[in-house]
Amino acid sequence: MHPWTLYALEVSQDRDREIHNRLLLEEAPDDPSGHPSRVRRSMALLLAAMSRGSAAAVRRLDDCVADDLGRSLAPSK
Repeated sequence: MHPWTLYALEVSQDRDREIHNRLLLEEAPDDPSGHPSRVRRSMALLLAAMSRGSAAAVRRLDDCVADDLGRSLAPSK
């Protein structure tokens, strides 16, 4: 690949990065109090509990499937 092509790609990526950073700065809140709202905290705790519950269910299901698979692959008598 020609060196000028590589340079043009690098410049394009730099510009994209700058635009992305500017957009992120515009979306940032003006009040950096750092205190999440009660609604956001409640929703985060609820989603975390649901995530832990679903992970536990998947682990139990995985154990059952692994046991069944182990029995099916065991040599028969």
